[in-house]
Amino acid sequence: MKIALAQIAPRLGDLKYNLKLHQNIAAKAKKENVDLLIFPELSLTGYTLKDLTQDAAINPQKDSAFKKLRTLSQGMSLVFGFVEEAEDGLIYNSSAFLSQGQTLHIHRKVFLPTYGMFEEGKFFAQGKNFRTFSTPFGKAGMMICYDFLHYSASYLLFAGGSGLNIITSAAPGRGVADDQSFATSSMWELMGKTISRFSSAFVFYCNRVGLEDGKVFAGGSFIYNPAGNLFALASYVDEDYLVADIDLEEIKTFRKKWPYKRDDKPEIILEALKRIVKNYED
Repeated sequence: MKIALAQIAPRLGDLKYNLKLHQNIAAKAKKENVDLLIFPELSLTGYTLKDLTQDAAINPQKDSAFKKLRTLSQGMSLVFGFVEEAEDGLIYNSSAFLSQGQTLHIHRKVFLPTYGMFEEGKFFAQGKNFRTFSTPFGKAGMMICYDFLHYSASYLLFAGGSGLNIITSAAPGRGVADDQSFATSSMWELMGKTISRFSSAFVFYCNRVGLEDGKVFAGGSFIYNPAGNLFALASYVDEDYLVADIDLEEIKTFRKKWPYKRDDKPEIILEALKRIVKNYED
């Protein structure tokens, strides 16, 4: 399987420009026989929308841009981020997985950071679920940025049988590490290493780059294999197009070697969580 991570710098609020950028990169990916092309969080709109959020929202069932992206997914699967207007009028920070002209899954961001520089809870409704879904490459699950830093989300995908964990992100960078990466980049890579190793699954993390509304985004998109080994890493600073050939059989290989999936007991976890919630105290 050939996968590509499109580490781009979308223009804030410019859907027309960003759609064209997606189309151009998708055309390149198709020429290179890419099977799955992944863009970052809110790749169609940019991240710091604030009061532009409602104007940038699109309905996946009706919007022409979404229809064009479904057409792009003929012969190649496609993941991208967008502002979703649901049928009930609520606005979500969402990512879509398209394949063969169909929408296979839309994930709505569950954990909305609303502290420090982050204001997502002011503008987005909260997603309510983490679900795995079938793809041409096996079972997959998606998370958006801060979702990935809650290991409970990754466990839900693990319990659901995901072998491909897809994370779209718009993570700012803070501090400078010795290797010229951002100091915060190590946090994401540590999570990638841990989740891939103990879920025996691939982790595809696609972050954005660029400067937007005073925020510098940290790049550093990566792929970890089911052994917990870093397989590919993009630039921390510049736009990048990371292409890798992966072997899906590695999922089976490492699940045979390390029986975490075989020995999982989600029913025990469920009952324990029920007790915790029942007895929860502030």
